[in-house]
Amino acid sequence: MNLSFPPSEDLLIRRTRIQHLLKEQNADACLVSSFVNIYYLTGHVFDGYVYISGKDDLVYFVRKPGIFVDEKSIPIRKPEDIPSLLKERQMDLPQSLALETDHLTYNECIRLQTLFNPEKTINATQIFRRSRMIKTPWEQEQIRYAAKQHSAVYKKILSLFKPGMTDLDFQYEIERVMRQHGSIGVFRAFGNNMDIFMGSVLTGDNAGVPSPCDFALGGAGPHPCLPIGANGSLIKPGKSVMFDMAGNFTAYMTDMSRVFSYGILPDKAYEAHQVSIDMHNWLIENGKPGLSCAEIYNHSLKMANEAGLSANFMGTTQQAKFVGHGVGIEVNEWPVLMGRSKDVLQTGMLIAYEPKFVLPETGAVGIENTYLVTENGLEKLTIFEEAIVPL
Repeated sequence: MNLSFPPSEDLLIRRTRIQHLLKEQNADACLVSSFVNIYYLTGHVFDGYVYISGKDDLVYFVRKPGIFVDEKSIPIRKPEDIPSLLKERQMDLPQSLALETDHLTYNECIRLQTLFNPEKTINATQIFRRSRMIKTPWEQEQIRYAAKQHSAVYKKILSLFKPGMTDLDFQYEIERVMRQHGSIGVFRAFGNNMDIFMGSVLTGDNAGVPSPCDFALGGAGPHPCLPIGANGSLIKPGKSVMFDMAGNFTAYMTDMSRVFSYGILPDKAYEAHQVSIDMHNWLIENGKPGLSCAEIYNHSLKMANEAGLSANFMGTTQQAKFVGHGVGIEVNEWPVLMGRSKDVLQTGMLIAYEPKFVLPETGAVGIENTYLVTENGLEKLTIFEEAIVPL
């Protein structure tokens, strides 16, 4: 399998999907400028734009052609060059234009609207997120490979621990091993204020510290400018250590959380951890195409409540209102497993399911796995010991 560049037939699937969704939204064309969606359409990242209409092939408008050269690429100095270049190719300017309004700044959006002057502007970000929700065969293989590397790295965790370590010390070591196993390093996430560096390691009460970032769990972070994840807490006996590191070994990510313990944890920690495993078992048994994402969330809440753990579920002082999400080029793709979701599982979706509990004075417990939705059910991709592992 080519791990660096998608085959032409796979890129054709993506282009055709986008064209179909543009037609559904009555958009004549779309101008794409975000690295994430340029990569999705072309298999490359470059400074410029991809123009896609409902009937024509892609056109690449490239600001720095010396870096990216393709038979479809046209060098430009600024976006104002694009309309005249389209006319030279005998392509009509769109009356309805889709722009990535969730990615663009206000100034960029106004600039592009002014130079095209469409009668209607449509949000292309939502179109791409809808298309990327269902993975192509090549994308599925990319994520399978990433999951294998992710699991291989987690198998090294036990050998990296030394008494006296802080959570940051431990994270530094696992990051080094991740890079040795091919981690790209970049952690792409959709949305504002979603910065994090290669994932988080949470131990003790830091697991319950709320964060302004919209992740499942928080942590004070290493610095006030990055208030998420490990914060230098000493790993002490009787505390859990949760690893939630990014599986970014290709352009496509997997998500996996596992829990280790330093010494023996309170009985409640093992009981809560087993509830999380039981939630995964329920999902594996019931997770077929057609299952509502809202039902997954609501059943998870029900199981937590029945176990007397609702106050600890997905945080304490700040509880996340979801139990999972899609994964792909970005770590938080559609669908979102939350109570108000209108989505159902579909064949080709990749979802990360992460029911977790935070126990004061102990830390976080619970697991997260990445699953591929197939015609027959869920295929678990992140394979590693799910019980709490003693350090």
